[in-house]
Amino acid sequence: MDWLIKLFTQTSIAQSVILYGLVVAIGIWLGRMKMAGISLGVTWVLFTGLIFSYFGLLVDKGTEDFLKEFGLILFVYSIGLQVGPGFFASLKKNALGNNILAAAIVLLGVFITIVLFYFSGNHISIMAGVMSGAVTNTPGLGAAQAAVSDLNITGTDKSLITLAYAVTYPLGVFGIIGSLLLLKKIFGVNTIKEQEFHRKLGVLRANRPVSVHLHLENKQLIGQPLRKLFELLKEPIVVSRMLHKEEVITPTPSTLLAENDVLLIVSSKQIAEQLKLLVGPSAETDLRKAPESELQSAWIVVTNAAVTHKRLGDIPELHQHDFTLTRLSRAGIEMVPHGDMFLQLGDTVKAVGTEEGIEWVTKAMGNSLKKLEIPDLAPIFFGIVLGVVLGSIPFHFPNIPVAVKIGMAGGPLIAALILSRFGNLFYLNNYTTNSANLMIRELGISLFLASVGLSSGKNLSIAFADGRGWIWMAMGVVITIVPLITIGIIARKYFRKTYFEICGLLAGASTDPPALAFATKLAGSDIPSVTYATVYPLTMILRIVAAQLLILLFA
Repeated sequence: MDWLIKLFTQTSIAQSVILYGLVVAIGIWLGRMKMAGISLGVTWVLFTGLIFSYFGLLVDKGTEDFLKEFGLILFVYSIGLQVGPGFFASLKKNALGNNILAAAIVLLGVFITIVLFYFSGNHISIMAGVMSGAVTNTPGLGAAQAAVSDLNITGTDKSLITLAYAVTYPLGVFGIIGSLLLLKKIFGVNTIKEQEFHRKLGVLRANRPVSVHLHLENKQLIGQPLRKLFELLKEPIVVSRMLHKEEVITPTPSTLLAENDVLLIVSSKQIAEQLKLLVGPSAETDLRKAPESELQSAWIVVTNAAVTHKRLGDIPELHQHDFTLTRLSRAGIEMVPHGDMFLQLGDTVKAVGTEEGIEWVTKAMGNSLKKLEIPDLAPIFFGIVLGVVLGSIPFHFPNIPVAVKIGMAGGPLIAALILSRFGNLFYLNNYTTNSANLMIRELGISLFLASVGLSSGKNLSIAFADGRGWIWMAMGVVITIVPLITIGIIARKYFRKTYFEICGLLAGASTDPPALAFATKLAGSDIPSVTYATVYPLTMILRIVAAQLLILLFA
């Protein structure tokens, strides 16, 4: 039995693999438990690692450091790949207010942390851990730890940063959800009435294309080619079907408009009313159900890399007259296709046309889901390298003793955001399926949390020996709740946000998936998810930089 004891206690590659495997597996199993309907999920991996370390089960320091940093990189990079397309699509005027509010939550939390730092007498590294745990932001903890290493801070304060994070994290999760419930009480929200209000407001479809049937009555357009209508509009539209001379067709830009034509137009909701003024009134005819029509429609997945590096207008295979591309869905966001748009692998395109036309465009796009199941790892690892280089760039600011870096958390996140949106222009396919992305993300965060737990548990008794742990928890509650309640009220009163929008905003500003799950269930729709995705990337970057700057400015 000596060999078995040595296998678990003596430092070796086998021992590291065993301990990491046990910590992650046990933590994942425990994470399935729910308290008051809320689960801490993968965070239990951190607590399990703390317990293992507390009882003397330690791993090689070099292995621990590598897996911690590599796990963090995998986690933030996979997040960037997932939210990147939606992030850039949401960077419009209507997203500005949401991001201002989210940034205000971050800044208010940092301000409260600084105030508590001066009054509590805790080392700033401990306060950075308290803040990261209070807002459930694991990459912020990683950034703070990197700053501690850059400044060569040694001793008890360095080891307690993880413990401060660990003791405040659980209350952070419950505090965020509690803030949502408290705001519901303050606003006197009736969820059923709120849901009905959103249905009437059409919030769910505000940014999605709509289809309208219009009867051509504008005399100035009769006899003109269809492209004349396109030229009169600032935004792209698609005419997917046309009742032309008693025949339902898919028109081309050169099709001459005739009196009494009926056009089925796909456009953004904002210009639908403008189209009625320009073309004519709504028509009762539904061309999609016309029995005499030979036109078909189909959703086609882009899996052919050859069509992803050119403008839609420059792809010869798509210049046929037997079909029209009417909608494009990317990362859950629908858009109107136009000639200046670049396709990305995984995009889903709706085509309307004859049977031969649909077959042609399907062949051009690929529509082979099997191809997408095999990720191209080379561009992904190139993106990781680019992110690490970006995170290592030093920025020098006056009165700061060392250069500021966005680090292993911020660099890969920014690189992933950029490459997920623009990588195809440089022949870098960063597409991964949702399941593959989730696998990478869970693996990364599990390795990171296991590493920080195994490195800090030996000091667990120190945190509560003199009562400091309870003080950290109290400070964490303040850092969690005060910014959320304050900005939530401001969002309601001055920005006229609905309660469900505020729920997604606060969950995104806290980068907290359990809070988003709670808000989505409460709303019974994806309204909170829309605001969550809008503010998440910016908030993640701000929290990473804020945690690092706290150390660099006040250490």
